[in-house]
Amino acid sequence: MRGTEEASRSLFSYVDLEERVPARHPLRLIRRIVNDALASLDTVFEVLYTDFGRPSIAPGRLICHR
Repeated sequence: MRGTEEASRSLFSYVDLEERVPARHPLRLIRRIVNDALASLDTVFEVLYTDFGRPSIAPGRLICHR
């Protein structure tokens, strides 16, 4: 069973990177490329997980925080 990405923002105090990283910063492009690559692998990841049992951590979350 694949896990879902759930943010626990109410539990932690942190700086929102969306507000800190300038709109034209190269990391934003890299992030889009990585997110697209992970999305294209979604069906590959899906077959690796069972429909029962304890939920796992979503693969994209293991690689990078979306």
